[in-house]
Amino acid sequence: MFVDKAEIILVAGNGGHGGVSFRREKYVPMGGPDGGHGGHGGSIILMADNGLRTLVEFKYKRKHKAENGENGTSGQSSGKSGDDLIIKVPVGTLVKDKETGRVICDLSENGQKYQIVDGGRGGRGNMNFATATRQAPRFAQGGVRGQERTVILELKLLADVGLIGFPNVGKSTLLSVITKAKPKIANYHFTTIIPNLGVVEWRNFDPFVIADIPGLIEGAHEGTGLGDQFLRHVERTKLLIHLLDAAGSEGRDPLDDFKKINYELEKYNAKLAQRVQIVALNKVDLISDQSELYTLKGELEDLGYEVFIISAVTGQGLNELLSRTIQLLDEIGEVEPIFDFEPEEEILYTPEFKEKQFTVKKVDNVFVVEGEFFERLINSVNFEDLDSIGFFQRVLKDKGVFEELEKMNIKDDDTVRIDEIEFEYFR
Repeated sequence: MFVDKAEIILVAGNGGHGGVSFRREKYVPMGGPDGGHGGHGGSIILMADNGLRTLVEFKYKRKHKAENGENGTSGQSSGKSGDDLIIKVPVGTLVKDKETGRVICDLSENGQKYQIVDGGRGGRGNMNFATATRQAPRFAQGGVRGQERTVILELKLLADVGLIGFPNVGKSTLLSVITKAKPKIANYHFTTIIPNLGVVEWRNFDPFVIADIPGLIEGAHEGTGLGDQFLRHVERTKLLIHLLDAAGSEGRDPLDDFKKINYELEKYNAKLAQRVQIVALNKVDLISDQSELYTLKGELEDLGYEVFIISAVTGQGLNELLSRTIQLLDEIGEVEPIFDFEPEEEILYTPEFKEKQFTVKKVDNVFVVEGEFFERLINSVNFEDLDSIGFFQRVLKDKGVFEELEKMNIKDDDTVRIDEIEFEYFR
């Protein structure tokens, strides 16, 4: 099954909590704190693998989670960090953030890796909170929750040349003749339901990859006939070969077909329509009167296109078409991707940045403080210990929570809720 688009949920591992423990040692209060650090949560890494050809496995498994870090233990022992999760995707996979639609990364080379979500940091054990006046802290730091993100994977075939044209103009036949690919071929509409790739090895020239893109029809850029799904596979191509049925065997006007397909390309993506394009007039073996053929050739040349007369069945004109294709690929060189791509600013997605964010809102006379940082803070506090409560209050003050509450005209005895903890506010 060929699947070229998938939506998946990625959840990095949570950091382990710092340990709270005390060693047994004479003359040391409470035995002395010796709780170790929590382990870091595992991150998730996407890796391009040219052994994969489809995104089908993501059709059945949508959620992927890395290992959590283990909690710190006694004897100053740190918890084990969670293993990173490496997810392999086909070369040519574009990764987009579902929420923003922004391109995160373009995995276009075999072995290329990208850390898509970061694991949470482990919390510090209580051994780190001992001071001259607080020699037996009964609290530790909670671990940071791992980053979670929903992304869209889009597979865009890595082909140098894209074959475009209406259904049944001979694209699959041409591909089978000039490559070792074996596409399904039959004389009816929409024979090709998935893109086919083949490698052209011509004379002593460097080989190139060509893709037979399933037939386009009017309205393809809007999804008619699944055209918009197939169009993404010509986005990486350097050169387009536009195949036309010069014999009009389907009862269509080839010049009208040409204009309609280019209209679809323009509407789908203006940059794509600007790719170098040559025209191949196919099925000339079915034409008895050549005068109309050369009239059509002249009309297309007047529009500024190079035109080749070929027959994929008999091999007529293929030498000239392939020779010119190789020459153009060399002249064109590397091309920029047509999709918008800007490396994301990592600070937008680090757990440290998220910690600093919080909101305060009033719901049914209760002031609700929300933010990822506070889940970690609650895990760090022992509410039966005065030192720990004092630490909790200082953090709220340092983070600006009290200042924000006062801006909202909070009064003594009003209720404040943080995570699942409620307490009365006093100045």
